[in-house]
Amino acid sequence: MKKLLLVILFSIFSVAATFAQQTSQSYIEQFKDNAISIMHETGIPASIIMAVAMHESGNGNSTIAKKLNNQFGIKGNTRVVYYKKKRKVRTSYKKYGSVLESFEDFARVLTERKQFSHLGDKFTQYEYKGWAKGIQRSGYCSSKKWSAQVIGIIKRYGLHELDSVPEPKQMAQNTEK
Repeated sequence: MKKLLLVILFSIFSVAATFAQQTSQSYIEQFKDNAISIMHETGIPASIIMAVAMHESGNGNSTIAKKLNNQFGIKGNTRVVYYKKKRKVRTSYKKYGSVLESFEDFARVLTERKQFSHLGDKFTQYEYKGWAKGIQRSGYCSSKKWSAQVIGIIKRYGLHELDSVPEPKQMAQNTEK
């Protein structure tokens, strides 16, 4: 009986892990091109953009990600209202018209706010570990494990490979030769 229970529990955990993996993979597939485009505009690694979004929004499954398109938990200066289970919720989280707008605002925060803007001078788009640790040290989060968690997501899903994807113009030129 105990063996049967263990097999059932193992099966449940395996299915849950597989489902989580598929959710992460579908999130990556859906938004990686946005992250790559922003990387080429700003120098922020696409792996950082994707991993932070995945971490902060639970792969787009958090309430604010679903209701407000806010993938990073960025707060604004005004109150926003949304409904959760027929209940009115007032929040200071920013609302975006699309996930892309959320990604672009995250990049704006990292490039324009004084506390983060030095990171672009210090790290290249290939130094995701430096970016993650620098973002944490600069006060983006209060958790001491945040950068390790973001780096873990990058490694687990091979997101660092996105940092080497050339700009679309370069890809077209390379195929013509």
